Amino acid sequence: MTKKQAQLTGARAIALATLDKVRTSGAYSNLQLNQALESGQLSGADRRLVTALVYGTLQHQRTLDYWLSPFIAGKKVRPWVKTLLLMALFQYQYLDRVPNFAATDEAIEIAKRRGNPGVRRFVTGVLHAILRNGVADVEKIEDPKQRLAIQASLPDWLVDELVAQYGLAQTEALAKVINEPARISLRVNRAKATVEEAQALLRSAGVETKPSEVAQNGLVVTKGAVLKTAAFKNGVVTIQDESAMLAVESMHLTGHERVLDACAAPGGKTVQIAETLTDGEVYALDIHRHKVGLIEKNAQRMGVDDRVFACQLDARQVGQEFADQFFDQILVDAPCSGMGLLRRKPEIRYDKQLGDSQRLHQIQGAILDSVATKVKKGGIITYSTCTILRQENDETVAEFLKHHPNFRLQKTTTARMLKDNRQAQTLTLLPSDYGSDGFFISNLQRVQ
Repeated sequence: MTKKQAQLTGARAIALATLDKVRTSGAYSNLQLNQALESGQLSGADRRLVTALVYGTLQHQRTLDYWLSPFIAGKKVRPWVKTLLLMALFQYQYLDRVPNFAATDEAIEIAKRRGNPGVRRFVTGVLHAILRNGVADVEKIEDPKQRLAIQASLPDWLVDELVAQYGLAQTEALAKVINEPARISLRVNRAKATVEEAQALLRSAGVETKPSEVAQNGLVVTKGAVLKTAAFKNGVVTIQDESAMLAVESMHLTGHERVLDACAAPGGKTVQIAETLTDGEVYALDIHRHKVGLIEKNAQRMGVDDRVFACQLDARQVGQEFADQFFDQILVDAPCSGMGLLRRKPEIRYDKQLGDSQRLHQIQGAILDSVATKVKKGGIITYSTCTILRQENDETVAEFLKHHPNFRLQKTTTARMLKDNRQAQTLTLLPSDYGSDGFFISNLQRVQ
């Protein structure tokens, strides 16, 4: 085996180990992948291969399962072996630059090293059969929703919900983009630099960017690695999706407010709020102590820790710590199903069920109920999520308004006036709209 082949085997072995932990242990793909890349001695090309294998296999898992099933029907297959077969099948179908023989040989070698002669023979036989016979044509599935679910690798319940809420055409448009690579976007810390100054700093470090079409202070990375740059280390920029920047942007802060970030960890929106404040302050809550530490660390890096007060507290218990009408504005970036993040966390589509979304709706309502008395009259609660399911978004808002007639819904507006001609007062961004994450924002003003 050549040195290059050994490196490729290492890359695929690392990808398999990462995928296996995500698929069988419920590990988060992004965290598990970062850990694997940091611990492995991999070249840049191999790091990219590992990333493509992990995210690609997870994103297309249901499609791959559909193709693989006829070749392993009736056979008892160990979980890691099935993952290995799915990973090889992903390379056959989606990685044009990887020759089939290379993907096959490496899979067989891994089966030999990790398993036994029987496993090696089984993997060899299945892969050769796939290459010899080809895979089933998904287009021949007659039911349009079932076909879409298999093509886009989505669970049936989620397709049913999306079609019911957005219609088949919009769901098809959404399905075309959710398995594309998520782009890296940055938010510029305007307390330290203008957007143009940040771009110049990044360019000097070999990072090319373009202004975001979504967020006023956003940049989209087109080339280069950001994390090791001085601009990132010194808090001139931070990594944040363009859509996620809009929640704080929609608050239209003047700089003098006392703000509550009720569900704050890891602190991205907390520091975004703090960056806009001159003589204001932001209180950031999270239920977990270690996540409070993440908020504090984030605030220090961005140079706004003098305006951030982080504490461990369940947002549903704010009455224990804060007086009524204590805050000028409140941000509730609520716990949600995360269905707007399918490109960044592809495994969540398989982990979640409709019941999870319904339970989250109850938690979201409880948090809003808890903070309702803490905002001043005339003040605003900004409620946002990173999901696109209406039961966690518009339906949660509608229920809150039903029980709190002293609030009214204001039209959510952003600096770039996104979707300004819509009829809804709330703002929903789908991944198919601008290429950013799916996100929901609403602004609830207390009138008495």
